[in-house]
Amino acid sequence: MSPKDASLQALVAPIADDLAAMREVLQTSLASDVPAVSDMLDHIGRFRGKQLRGALVMLNANARSGAKARLADQTELPVVAAIVELIHLATLVHDDVLDGADKRRRVASVNRRWDNQVAVLLGDLIYSRAFHLSTTLRSPLVSQLLSQITQEICAGEIEQAAGRYDFNMSQESYERIATAKTGALYGAACELGSRYPDGSEFDGAAMRAFGREIGLAFQIIDDLIDLEGDEAVAGKSTGTDVEDGKVTLAVLHVYREAEASVQAKIRDAYTLPGLAESPGGRLAQLLDVCDIEPGKAKARARAAELVDSARKRLTRLPEGPARKALYTLSEFVLERRW
Repeated sequence: MSPKDASLQALVAPIADDLAAMREVLQTSLASDVPAVSDMLDHIGRFRGKQLRGALVMLNANARSGAKARLADQTELPVVAAIVELIHLATLVHDDVLDGADKRRRVASVNRRWDNQVAVLLGDLIYSRAFHLSTTLRSPLVSQLLSQITQEICAGEIEQAAGRYDFNMSQESYERIATAKTGALYGAACELGSRYPDGSEFDGAAMRAFGREIGLAFQIIDDLIDLEGDEAVAGKSTGTDVEDGKVTLAVLHVYREAEASVQAKIRDAYTLPGLAESPGGRLAQLLDVCDIEPGKAKARARAAELVDSARKRLTRLPEGPARKALYTLSEFVLERRW
């Protein structure tokens, strides 16, 4: 086991049994008696990553009681966590199509192994299974909340696509889009853990805010990982943001402060024909024409600011191992390189 895997495993130790139950639900949900579908679902089963969103459901639920012991009304929570993970998995499949990614979790992306058409349909299938599973729960909260969040995710993706090559995008706009894409599902996971099936809406709102801030920080760091260009560490395709015209926070900072001549070179790195086929692609050209480090530093500082704000929200929770794990998880979000 690698140090990073061991670190994450220690982080979720308070909910190890709950996560095992969640994975059993996921395994059942990613099965099919249609051979072609079964082959594809087996393939994306290898995409299993950090499963932080499912962990957030369980950690928030256990923090609610201030102890590891289950609350009497938490027996369905592994299913709730699995539903959140299924929605996340569907977004990954669709994201790889949008990004033109070749690799996900060190294996071929669905769109690479098959094609874009199959990947879109498979993502739709996983969404459908998630929402069907939500109808088996005794509370409609999961269906109601996640249907709203899925709309927000899709709207965020549309807004991001419409804003490609927008080097004058405000930081506020970037953060709104990134929150919709990533922070919204983190927030929903925390809210469901805090509220399901009939907990306080007030507490749910507070933990939703925690999750959305952590999720936005996660996306900022994810964008930085894409700029690092080290696929061996990241375990997925990198440089895809530049190839796809997505101007992320670090680039926005550098572009805003650059001289006009450097701004022109940055635009060229994103848009000149033929660069995608050159050694290192457009990302290598971008890193060659500007000093990206100040932008990366500012982006990391913003992620740290969001995590600090999120941590302050944890004081409303009872002390215990789950609350401590939530605090530590925010540190993992900042330090991760994969």
